[in-house]
Amino acid sequence: MIELKPEKPEDWWEVEALFDLCFAPGREALSSYRLRDGVAPVPGLSQVARDENGILAGAIRFWPVRVGGQPVLLLGPVAVHPTHQGEGLGAVLIEGGVEAARRGGWARVMLVGDAPYYGRFGFERIEDVVMPPPTNPDRVLGQALVAGGWDGLSGPVIKWNEPAGD
Repeated sequence: MIELKPEKPEDWWEVEALFDLCFAPGREALSSYRLRDGVAPVPGLSQVARDENGILAGAIRFWPVRVGGQPVLLLGPVAVHPTHQGEGLGAVLIEGGVEAARRGGWARVMLVGDAPYYGRFGFERIEDVVMPPPTNPDRVLGQALVAGGWDGLSGPVIKWNEPAGD
């Protein structure tokens, strides 16, 4: 049995080790990591999944960013330990995280990922939202958590603690 709980500060390095295991070396050089640097994940939304022995089976993080001066959630990374892949845990983490964000009053969430995979969770290509280079624009996906959540938003994605225009 897998149990989901909010990530706590003491989970940080274990989660980082899972991300290192699941993603290519140099993952921290990606543009999305520049948006996370020096910014804490959103409290309560980042989750860890542990098996009956307390061993980390998966994790998901959400980060605050801004687009057009408006708050946006940046989903990612999400990872499932290889011994638990194919069990649907990734879907549980994504669906649960998005629902928690909706309940928490967030209007929109975005990520950089594969449309065929994330499309099944309601994510679609968002136009006029620009991730820092070298992100492929076709991989910039979003989901409105409230009606019209993305309407009229455009421009670069910036760090949460960075003033607009910098």
